[in-house]
Amino acid sequence: MTLTLALDTATEIGSVAVGDGHLVLAEMSFGGRRHAAALLPAVHDVLDVVGATLDDLTTVVVADGPGSFTGLRIGWATVQGLVRARDSIRVATAPSLLGAAWVGSQFSSGPVAALYDALRGEVYGAVYQLDADRLEVVLRPTLGTVADLVEQSPVRPVLAVGDGAGVNRSAIEAWTGRAPLLPPVGSARAGALLALADLEGALRDIPDPTSCEPDYGRAAEAQVRWERQHGRPLPGSTGHAR
Repeated sequence: MTLTLALDTATEIGSVAVGDGHLVLAEMSFGGRRHAAALLPAVHDVLDVVGATLDDLTTVVVADGPGSFTGLRIGWATVQGLVRARDSIRVATAPSLLGAAWVGSQFSSGPVAALYDALRGEVYGAVYQLDADRLEVVLRPTLGTVADLVEQSPVRPVLAVGDGAGVNRSAIEAWTGRAPLLPPVGSARAGALLALADLEGALRDIPDPTSCEPDYGRAAEAQVRWERQHGRPLPGSTGHAR
């Protein structure tokens, strides 16, 4: 049995799954922004369900952003800790928005828009076409208003998922022609990351996970304040404030 551990901490609903290839053997979710306290216990719990340990893992898939800065940091730091003592483990990533879109594709055929609430009247959004053996990235993950997404997307999605769709419900219904699929059902699941392994181009390998960072989508508030005060990018940061 080839065991893969998947983690998604990009939103306030975190989840962990373990699978054999794309087959989900055990999965657990937790909410309330309890990622720091709940993530590692959840990892051990799903492994216990299948009678495995961390040493049995061959692959870890961690959700990329954009999304919650704190949530993503916790997820990626956890993966980095796991692989420091197990350097034979393959590490891969995929946008959490893609995982959410995969969930939506189980309810409808056609392009699916995935949106996370980015606050300040904005969303992190993307549009994907997911078929049984094909992935098409219609609109890559981006930060903006729903109006921005509507303008940028070359197609009209048949369904929107995610908490960002919920806070912009009327605009989403005008765009897609139907009510959005909201959390907890309409949110990314770690198990979706396992399912994406079968789609070419869905997962991206991370050769050196110990020095890699997720795509946060925008700079952290502390970084924004520092750069405004000093008028230059924060040293060592992966980007600078918009």
